[in-house]
Amino acid sequence: MLASDLATLARVLRDDIAPRTASTSVVIADHPHARLIRYGSDQQLNAARESGAVPVLLVPPLAVPAGCYDLAPGVTPGNSVVEFLLSTGTVVYVVDFGDVTRAERHLGFEDYFDTFVPRAIGEAIDDFASGGDAVDLMAWSLGGTVSLMTAAHDKSLPIRSVITVGTPLNYMLLPPYPLVRTLLAPTGGRPATYVLRAMAGIPAPIVRTVYRGFAWERELKKPWYILKNLDDPEALARMQVIDRFQRSLPGYPGKVAQQMLVNFIVRDELSRGRLEFDDTVVDLTSITAPIFMVGSHRDAIASHAAVRHGEKIFTESAHVEFHTVETSHLGLLTGAAAAEQTWPAIAAFRARLDAERL
Repeated sequence: MLASDLATLARVLRDDIAPRTASTSVVIADHPHARLIRYGSDQQLNAARESGAVPVLLVPPLAVPAGCYDLAPGVTPGNSVVEFLLSTGTVVYVVDFGDVTRAERHLGFEDYFDTFVPRAIGEAIDDFASGGDAVDLMAWSLGGTVSLMTAAHDKSLPIRSVITVGTPLNYMLLPPYPLVRTLLAPTGGRPATYVLRAMAGIPAPIVRTVYRGFAWERELKKPWYILKNLDDPEALARMQVIDRFQRSLPGYPGKVAQQMLVNFIVRDELSRGRLEFDDTVVDLTSITAPIFMVGSHRDAIASHAAVRHGEKIFTESAHVEFHTVETSHLGLLTGAAAAEQTWPAIAAFRARLDAERL
């Protein structure tokens, strides 16, 4: 091995191949569990205001940091969704739910779809302040579920469309959940909910381990991948960006974890489009806004069928569109396949909505 290769390997081990970068941003509102951030420069904001472009509000999954939408901008091509959206002249906001500890164990889905996201929508529109009257909600994975719940719970909210990427809508099409349901249904899931309550949710270390487990093949091949790419800093930088992302995953709040188990799996409510959270009913079938979904046959976390199930749920939507991109769960959001297929498809969908406004 050459001295240069040894030096590169040392940098890999020190995790300093990929620079730590982030798109220009400003905090618009700083609420507990719901910080609203706007990306882009003042010039980009003014240009979007003048053009009347509809802003995008990004909603992160509940066990994923908001930074998932802005992975290493300017470092390697195709990593940052934020960077792409800004390049199209769109003003981009993200609602950052923050970290999850035992103190957040009381948070349930109601807090997100009834308070955090609706408030962020209003604050984003107020900040944009150019006569705009709506936002496009865009979300990855479970963030898409929260976005859809938000649109269904209050149809008076100024939501032009909901865009979901890798969002499963039928957990019975995701192994091993049918077996879990069979085992827990007789008790209503109580033994497992007791455990989740005692743990105050699903702690970050467990979430990170499970996520890496779904990508077991990547983890197994990583040593060989590093050695093979010692002369390709860009490939190693992409690897480090993903590794950092995996190490940053927070946990699930206690109440959310229990609701996912009971409402999504034991009662199988999500697949039918009608969810009951205590005295609150969320009817996904009543959403009228246009919906755009992206799924993949290669997604080990959200199967193609589970994502596409939305076509059977959103019967009242003005327009439902499903797009297939064959890549991994994270690859649907960021990476070469996302940059070449997911992002252009979403841009084309939004452009069609723009044309309908004229």
